[in-house]
Amino acid sequence: MRTTQKLCAVLALVAVMVAAAGVARGGSNDDDKGEKAAKGKLPLVIGHRGASGYRPEHTLAAYKLAIGMGADYVEPDLVSTKDGVLVARHENEISATTDVENHPEFASRFRTKSIDGAPVSGWFTEDFALAELKALRATERIPELRLDNAAFDGLYQIPTLQEVIDLAKSAGVGIYPETKHPTYFDSIGLSLEEPLVATLRANGWSRKKAPVFIQSFEVSNLKELNRMTDAPLVQLLNASGKPYDFVLNGDPRTYADLATAAGLREIARYADGVGPNKNLIVPRDGSNHLLTPTTLVRDAHRADLVVHPWTFRNENFFLPEDFRHGNSAHPSYLRATGDSPGEYALFYRLGIDGLFTDNPDTAVATRVESFGDKGGGADDK
Repeated sequence: MRTTQKLCAVLALVAVMVAAAGVARGGSNDDDKGEKAAKGKLPLVIGHRGASGYRPEHTLAAYKLAIGMGADYVEPDLVSTKDGVLVARHENEISATTDVENHPEFASRFRTKSIDGAPVSGWFTEDFALAELKALRATERIPELRLDNAAFDGLYQIPTLQEVIDLAKSAGVGIYPETKHPTYFDSIGLSLEEPLVATLRANGWSRKKAPVFIQSFEVSNLKELNRMTDAPLVQLLNASGKPYDFVLNGDPRTYADLATAAGLREIARYADGVGPNKNLIVPRDGSNHLLTPTTLVRDAHRADLVVHPWTFRNENFFLPEDFRHGNSAHPSYLRATGDSPGEYALFYRLGIDGLFTDNPDTAVATRVESFGDKGGGADDK
């Protein structure tokens, strides 16, 4: 009962905040929703690594399923091969997402490296030519939570950026690439920015209205990209820590500093949006219950930045206690689907411009319930 009362209080506060924002803009919340629907500017649904709640992440199968579920954009995290080809992997270390351990011909390439200041052991994309990576097959990254996804282990190759673009173009959706560990890749002579911009330009997707957002947790490479392309840029913000380039150059600011009103105004000088950890918008307490929403969405909009929080997932494991369902004593409890539509609806009400989700079908269905049946859509399908 106490959890229900607390959630009701949070939702009531959200309603007050949204209503106040509507008054401040000179219109009601319902009027804003109608205007957004008429303009096709409802919150974007971004397939996080594809529909990774249902297929091994960063595979063409995951991207295709996300598109079929109604995603407006799909997200390829980008790392480089030894021969300078950009491929879609969440990390350059690939033992958790491929069957590389089962390939004895690659056993000697096991390494321990320092990635963003931390030791990481395994097999790394930059030690493989593209043709060699194509011999590997994707596997489910978190089979302990997503047992069904493991049924697809061994079926799919690692896709290149160009293959993802070809798929997106054929389906009329956008892409939302992230440059992974850009400072590290610069340090080994495999810069990500130049091949990314060249590939986008070759596909006619380098202008402001292209169906592309480029994102990064670092700042200096976004500033570099701002000089290289007109494609929209998004500064990612984590709930703790600081950009790795800040660590190296001695900048004392943290992600928390960047998430302030002043920090967001600074971001607006080189980027078009922010991608915050969703806990920066609705924090959680030590017992995983929701707290009062922050002013991040309002502050970002005042700085003329779009807001695309991450990451929304259906399993209880990822949800706040307020939206978890089931018998907490059951061994399957954390794998079970909770009230994820309730979480989506909460963030939609707070005025976000899009979100990253492992389950695009749930995000789209809740968007329809919240706003009607007009989707967000890429700007240039």
